[in-house]
Amino acid sequence: MPTPEEITRHHDEGEVIYVGAHPTGYVVRIEEPDPTWPRRYAELAAQVSEVLGDGLLAIQHIGSTSVPGLPAKPIIDIDVAVADPVDEAAYVPALESLGFVHWITEPDWHQHRLFKMLTEPRVHLHVFGPDCPEMVRHQMFRDWLTSHPEDRELYADAKRSALARVDGTGDDHGALGFGMRYNHVKQPVVLEIYDRMFRAAGLL
Repeated sequence: MPTPEEITRHHDEGEVIYVGAHPTGYVVRIEEPDPTWPRRYAELAAQVSEVLGDGLLAIQHIGSTSVPGLPAKPIIDIDVAVADPVDEAAYVPALESLGFVHWITEPDWHQHRLFKMLTEPRVHLHVFGPDCPEMVRHQMFRDWLTSHPEDRELYADAKRSALARVDGTGDDHGALGFGMRYNHVKQPVVLEIYDRMFRAAGLL
């Protein structure tokens, strides 16, 4: 289990290796909550579980589409834990068989691998190692927003404001730049909620 210090430490930007990232012309948007999002996650979780078998240590629905009542970009975010993210031969071909594209690798961020499925709704699958603090953070944030409507609305307002202030059009290299700008605009609210959440959990 990660330590409180590991869980509460915010990630600094590091190296990004572009693997299969390519332009798609995707236009970023925020939609009202859709009851099909959790059903789509359940379908994907079953498929990922089947192809990874015993190599799958954990899987969870994270991000805004996992929070009931929260407007979101129509992207299903999934966290997956494997024994060793660096051992790509153990899981990349299996995920590619489902239609996932290995998009980027971030060695400095817990050896994170991002996979994308370019369907509607899109799917972003994040691969981490066992007992990764980032997966704990994602779960805590999801559960906190689910059970705290005032912070859920605060976060929804921050998302709408961020989208209004940046350009979400362009190819996926542009969209990656958009994602960084979008996250930067909403970051103060996100950090405020994280601080409140960590203090309530006794981690700070």
